[in-house]
Amino acid sequence: MADDQGSTPAVPKSVIEVTAFMPDTRTDPHPKLKALRDNCPVMRDEMAKTWFLTRYGDIRETVNDRSFVRHPLNSEEGSISRQLIEDEENPRRTSILFMDEPDHSRVRPPLAKAFYARINKMKPEIEAIIDDTIEAAPAAGVFDLMAEIAVPIPVTVIARILGVDEARLPEFRQWSEDVILGLNPVRTPEETERMMAGGAALDAYFTELMDARRKVPADDLITDMVQLQASGEAQLSDDDVRINLQALLVGGNLTTTDLIGNGVWLFLTHPDQLAALKANPGLGAQAVEEVLRYEAPVSATSRIVEKDKDVAGCPMKEHQVVFCSLASANRDEEAFEVPEAFDITKKRASHIAFGGGPHICIGAPLARIEARRVYQKLFERFPDMKLPEQDIAWRALPFFRGIEKLEVRV
Repeated sequence: MADDQGSTPAVPKSVIEVTAFMPDTRTDPHPKLKALRDNCPVMRDEMAKTWFLTRYGDIRETVNDRSFVRHPLNSEEGSISRQLIEDEENPRRTSILFMDEPDHSRVRPPLAKAFYARINKMKPEIEAIIDDTIEAAPAAGVFDLMAEIAVPIPVTVIARILGVDEARLPEFRQWSEDVILGLNPVRTPEETERMMAGGAALDAYFTELMDARRKVPADDLITDMVQLQASGEAQLSDDDVRINLQALLVGGNLTTTDLIGNGVWLFLTHPDQLAALKANPGLGAQAVEEVLRYEAPVSATSRIVEKDKDVAGCPMKEHQVVFCSLASANRDEEAFEVPEAFDITKKRASHIAFGGGPHICIGAPLARIEARRVYQKLFERFPDMKLPEQDIAWRALPFFRGIEKLEVRV
């Protein structure tokens, strides 16, 4: 793919070049990722002490391989992953996101079972939250779709599922923004301070709520989890519950916001695809999958080599970090026909926007429900929605892809 001057971009030499830190990559990461895929699909970045994979086949195999580990403490000194350790006083403390065996198999299954049961039970309520939020958006003129729809829906939904006080939603959104800085390996000291303060605030709040639910149960996930603890059915510490409720709040909030925003932007910039969706609402589920493939909210995931082995045809050493570009894999010509086309009518191979293997995104089913309902209801309520002229500002957080502000005219 050519850049503005008509030339092919130089093959990146470092991971930082293909993250949202670089203004050109933030706007459009795909030309650089294609250059890597075509010329250097297994890149070694000595500065960041990481490998970087860009081919679909290599990445699918890596994320599904259970011999890799996840916790940053398993990575080599000086690696980019070492910077992800969130709690220096207790560096092993982590949610299921970075948890290894045997703890991962102890914590994730009961959490997932309770979470999915709660989603299924609350599906009508989740859809009502979405419908009400879209109804409350301005009926005419220009408004910021992110502020009016994409931000409030996921945080309200996850708050309702968890059972948190909805009067405090603005605080939860801010705490989520602060805590997700823990996934920024090159954050500033000020950002680390924000991350720690947000984490401490959430810890304190969930401790208080868990105590309250033990005394007076409610119809929510926090009650489900403390009752699971009490029954002895799951061996979960208070800290296991607390940190994973936080992870659900943060993960179920920010990335789904980006999935909504990215999807609306794609439909409004591809009017033929929006017309196809309106003409055939049965394409709704496939449309969500195509948004996830084409412009997913999470652009990379990582694994750590537990013992010396060959990965993607290259010998790799124990403790070395392997970053997998989900954004690149999902546009790989070897896996997808005409991958640069956003086409909701085409039945495609499975994308890997949610990662894979034992660490596949726990929030995937909820994200799919929310995105599908939003796309359906939004364009029903606003059939003539258009994008006014604007410069789209994308998130500067590395390994994430989302729009900060999206003005729409209705």
